[in-house]
Amino acid sequence: MGTVYLARSRGGRAVAVKVARAELATDAHFRARFRAEVTAARAVGGFHTAPVVDADPDANPPWLATAYIPGPTLAERIQSQGPMNAAELKGLGAALAEALAAIHACGLVHRDLKPGNIILAADGPRVLDFGIARAVEATRLTATGHAFGTPGFLAPEQATGDDATGRADVFALGAVLVAAAGGSAFGEGTPMALMYRSVHETPDLSAVPAELRDLVASCLAKAPDHRPTPAQLLDRLDALTDAATSYRLKPPRSQHPPYVPTVPETATDRGAGQAPAPSDDVFIAADKDCSIAVDADGVMLTLHRRWLPVSEIDTGEDIDRGEVATEVPWPEIDDITHHTVGKSLLHVTVTLHDGSTFEIDINARRVSRVQQWNRDLAEAVTRYLIR
Repeated sequence: MGTVYLARSRGGRAVAVKVARAELATDAHFRARFRAEVTAARAVGGFHTAPVVDADPDANPPWLATAYIPGPTLAERIQSQGPMNAAELKGLGAALAEALAAIHACGLVHRDLKPGNIILAADGPRVLDFGIARAVEATRLTATGHAFGTPGFLAPEQATGDDATGRADVFALGAVLVAAAGGSAFGEGTPMALMYRSVHETPDLSAVPAELRDLVASCLAKAPDHRPTPAQLLDRLDALTDAATSYRLKPPRSQHPPYVPTVPETATDRGAGQAPAPSDDVFIAADKDCSIAVDADGVMLTLHRRWLPVSEIDTGEDIDRGEVATEVPWPEIDDITHHTVGKSLLHVTVTLHDGSTFEIDINARRVSRVQQWNRDLAEAVTRYLIR
């Protein structure tokens, strides 16, 4: 959604400043999401997150300044030092469960817990980036039927577009612990493949120490009601050899000196034809027959067919299932157009530079959902399409 700068406050303190992308500043829907991020971060406070120093969601462009928390992300820690041992995993799980309890107590659901959003500070993990958190009791900014988050950490109910409660964050915590142990709960692959596995397949817990597998498996239960609450997780971890005192962090190897940011990069500064910065955001719209996925790599259109002609059936293939998928990277795409047909049908046309086109119709079943799909797809195209 934007760029994060390391800067100094007027009093000389180090702060992290998130500045929204210039092309999104005119989008009222985006501003509402950004305003929600500010509200969420302020509501949770600074013990488990980075405290908000100042913000202006109505500025052009909108921005948010939080205290700078030195330390690597969990993703960086795994890459540089390898998997955590059992004691470290217990401590990490307890710290994250405590953080989720604080977030949920504010009536919020984070919805995008992952290693890249966890800072390993000297005093314990901090959970960052409330960009897609939502107030449980508030009007939803992301309509039912639209999956928003990071595939591989998305709960099944998020992947299918259903309501996400705090139990979805517990599912993500389980996937985070698998990653911290050096594994991947749902393997590698396209966003659609990861989401399919989270809904239909058993997670791979082979990297998790044996003493923690039952606990992690309970976090990754398909049914939300079968997952423990953060408080129950803390109780179970305490029973596993006093996890509350086992969390230890090595201090950061180096402290990057804060600097005063320059003018944020815009599409014009980046230069025509240059690809946008990588992002974990993915747009998904799907019905029982077809789907579209849009992320930083490109666009995937998938047609799910209930029955295959006999001539297309390979030996041993299930005759009542079939799938045709087309993946197109951004450098090959000239334009993407989309509009509503009738009351609730999303029609998308992907035009390539060679003049060929791909079209797909997806049934949202509700007017509000197809309106949301149009808004979110427009935002994704603005973010990723190389013009």
